[in-house]
Amino acid sequence: MTDTLPSADIQMIQRIIPHRYPFLLVDKVIDINGTQSAVGIKNVTMNEPHFQGHFPGMPIMPGVTIIEAMAQTSAVMVGVTLEMADKEMKVYFMAIDKCKFRRKVVPGDVLRMELTTLRGKAGGKVWKFGGVATVDGEMAAEVEFTAMMDLS
Repeated sequence: MTDTLPSADIQMIQRIIPHRYPFLLVDKVIDINGTQSAVGIKNVTMNEPHFQGHFPGMPIMPGVTIIEAMAQTSAVMVGVTLEMADKEMKVYFMAIDKCKFRRKVVPGDVLRMELTTLRGKAGGKVWKFGGVATVDGEMAAEVEFTAMMDLS
């Protein structure tokens, strides 16, 4: 018997959310605890296209892409739990609140995104999540956001 929580590798992630390169921003999702919580992992690399212009000679991951990576993590968490693979689920932001950035995220960093569900249930379209993104245990960003999960 194992007490390991479910996870999603890149193949499963692509079966749940429609994002693809260059806008697929989560490499794996681990510790999926139903629709309650999950951890997303993003390996930040220099070959990502936003680093060409943000900023030349000083690459920094844009804050909006950090928040998007957190949103993708939450969509995968819900998708795995509700068995949404291959169902063409779309997720749309409705609100972004309490967003703060605390540390630069640069190539070579491993972004760890811990997401929790604040409101939402199976069958519901509107969900609210809270998240904290860290690098080496140091907070990089925190946010609350509301999203609509659409199966049409």
